[in-house]
Parts: sequence; C-alpha cells; structure tokens
Amino acid sequence: MSARVLVVDDVLPNVRLLEAKLGSEYFDVVTAMDGPSALARMAEQAPDIVLLDVMMPGMDGFEVCRRIRKDPKTAHIPVVMVTALSDAEDRVRGLEAGADDFLTKPVNDLALFARVRSLVRLKMMMDELRLREQTTGDLGVLADPAALDVDSSAARVIVLEDSAIESRKMCDALTNAGNVVIPVTTTAEANAAATSGPPDLFIVSLGLRNEDGLRFCSHLRSNEATRHLPILLVISDSDIARLAKGLDIGVNDYIARPYDRNELLARVRTQVRRRRFQDRLRHNYQRGLELALTDSLTGIYNRRYMATHLPSVMKQAADAAKPLALFMIDIDHFKRVNDTYGHPMGDEVLRAVARRIADAVRQIDTVARMGGEEFLVVMPDARADIAVRIAERLRQAVADDSVADPRAPGGKIAVTISIGVALANASDTGDTLIQRADQALYRAKQGGRNRVECEEQAAPVAVAAGR
Repeated sequence: MSARVLVVDDVLPNVRLLEAKLGSEYFDVVTAMDGPSALARMAEQAPDIVLLDVMMPGMDGFEVCRRIRKDPKTAHIPVVMVTALSDAEDRVRGLEAGADDFLTKPVNDLALFARVRSLVRLKMMMDELRLREQTTGDLGVLADPAALDVDSSAARVIVLEDSAIESRKMCDALTNAGNVVIPVTTTAEANAAATSGPPDLFIVSLGLRNEDGLRFCSHLRSNEATRHLPILLVISDSDIARLAKGLDIGVNDYIARPYDRNELLARVRTQVRRRRFQDRLRHNYQRGLELALTDSLTGIYNRRYMATHLPSVMKQAADAAKPLALFMIDIDHFKRVNDTYGHPMGDEVLRAVARRIADAVRQIDTVARMGGEEFLVVMPDARADIAVRIAERLRQAVADDSVADPRAPGGKIAVTISIGVALANASDTGDTLIQRADQALYRAKQGGRNRVECEEQAAPVAVAAGR
C-alpha cells in the first residue's frame, strides 16, 4: 500500500531512522523538524498519516495534534505520536488531543508498519465517503453535511473476555462512564449480542483461553453486517506479532495490559466518535443517492453525479500528486441485442454488465452509466500498468459470463465490452480526460472490439477475438 507519511521530530537521527524504515516498506516519506514546519507542510500537501514526536521545543506534539484536529482540511488525517514518554497520563493526553495512537520509543517495526497500513486504509475509506458526500452537496441534494463533532456518550459496547476478573474491571469502568455494556465470554455469545442490536464497539481480548480472538475479528470483518464496526483489542506484552496481524485484518485500535482506566475510556470515546461520524457520512451519502444520483435501470451512478464527482476527484489526485485513471467502456454490438431479443433483454444486459463492472473494480473506484450502453470508471491512485491490468480483468470477466436468454443459441447471449483507458495529467479537465478515454475506446472498437486500449500505448494492450 502506497502512502505519504509525514515524520515530525526535532532530532535528526530519529527522523532519518524512521525515514529509512518506512522507505524500505515503499512509503513516500516527507519530514519536518518542528511543529510550525509540520503544519506548513500539511497546508502545502496533505499527507496520508503523521508520525509525530511529542517533546519538541516551542510547540510540542500535543499542540500540533490539536491544531491538526481543529483545521477542517486536516482533521481527518491519522496522527500517531511516537515518543519516549510512556506514562498512562501522557497516552491519555495524546488521545484526548486527537491522536489515533501513542507508540513508545524504541518502536517495534512490526507494530509500526501494521499500524501505519491500518490507519491509511481507514483514511482512504473516510476520504472516499467525505468526497462522495461533498459531491452530493455540490449537486444541492444534501441539506445537512456531516460534522466531525459527534456525540460519543451512551455507547453500546460488547466486551468479549472470558476472565471474570478482567471482564468485571473493564465493564465497571465503561458502565460508570455512562455506556451500555454487554459482557460475553464466547464468540457465539458475541455474535448473538451483535445480532440483537448492532454495537458501537467490540472489545475483544487476545487472551481468550478456549477461542481465537483474532479469528473472531476476521469473522467480523468478513460479515457484511459487522464489517464497519470498530474493534478494540486487549493485548499483553507478548502479543505484538498477533497484534500486527490483527491490525492487518482490520482491527481499529488496541490497549495493552495492565491498562489505565482513563486510557481505556479515551480509546473507547475515539472509536465510538469515529464510528458515529462514519455512520453519519454513510447515511447522508445514501440519502443523496436516493434523491438524484443513481441510474434507475442499473443502480449505479448516473451522468449527473459523474459530472460533479470527476472534477473533485481529479483535484484531490492533483493536490496529492497521485495518479488517476479513467475507463470509458462500451458494450460491443449492443444495438444487435436490442434488435434481436428486444429492449427488455437489452435492459437486462445493461444491468448485468453494470454488476460485473462494479464487482471487478476496487472499493475506492467510482462506476457510472453515462448513457445508452456506455459506462465510465474513475480509478484514483492507479498507475497505467495497474489500470490496464484491472481493465483487462474486467473485459475478461464480462466476456466469460454470458447473459441467460432461452431464445438465444445455447440459451445465452454472448456479451463483450471494449475499454479505453486514459491517465489524468495536470492540464486535464473532466471533459478533456473523458475525451481522451473516448479516443482510446474508439481505437479499441476500430481494432476489432472486445479489447483494451490505453492512450499512452501505440499497440493494444489486450486483444481477444472480436465480436
């Protein structure tokens, strides 16, 4: 996973060490030696995550973090404090200032890399939700855009812990803080509790005697109903390797035994606040879609949405100096389908192709029907080779999966698509980028259909038997 990491520390050897370690994991690292420089860097080009020292002269890390959180342009950027401070009081102070985590030097490399990847994944998801909400707002169909300031009180928390003493200690702390706590001792009980009413947070112990807490976390992430619910792991000092696996599979946060009550409550508040903010974004996003932004036939975005969304996502990519690819897709010989089998079957072919496009691309990509049998895919953070590879996979998926119709030979209608790929450049507008993708699509059509053409390549990048 590629990401831009801002390392802030007033000690040059510390900066160089983190820069080397992160660089070896293929992160793009930028640095700052003090708080004001870090804030200036973020104003120029926002990073994907900030690794922030606490003890710096002038403006310390706590103040830097507070200023990051107060600025709407940077409030959603993950911040990890990396410091020699190790007291629970310092960790709580950092969490209350808005930090997502507090790592004590010397930092375990495995835990650091896993934490960075986990928080970057979270930021990418949040960025996409916020960008789509902004698009619906620009279209005038969203009356009350979500604010970051959300209530975290009276949270419903499921605590999976089979030690009676540990469970009672945690539940008492959470209950006394005004939360509704459901203590369970097995994963079956936890699943039943989640089914009876979705919680705001799962707290899962890695020290379960008879079950695997990480397997349960994996189950939560693979289940549609619980996929977006936050998970807080409770670990011991010997669990670092398993913690890294947990962060990789989607665990949101962790706390180490013996833990401080105030730190536990601070981490719970952070996760509950973020969960409710995400829910608000999703609610606004869905409401906006229902009003005006989806194609009634296929259920994907329509041309109106894309006309507003594409310039926004292009600007975001340009500001972050990241690549962006665009696919223009056309169903081959679609008129022949309508003429031979009728418009109702033509509509079914459109729906089937739309489903296959949506299934083949990434979660952060945007798919829209532009009209007739034409579709468009916007693919942020995708280089030419990645975009072409995904386009070819998409072309093959459609060609391999015919649409059922008993009137057709063999009971199936063979459907293929042609795809034109274009890569955004600094001078592009939304219209010019679409035009270049359309030109590549035209070459794919002229070259025999059922193929992918990329604007930067003189020869076709993928060829199959044309239909």
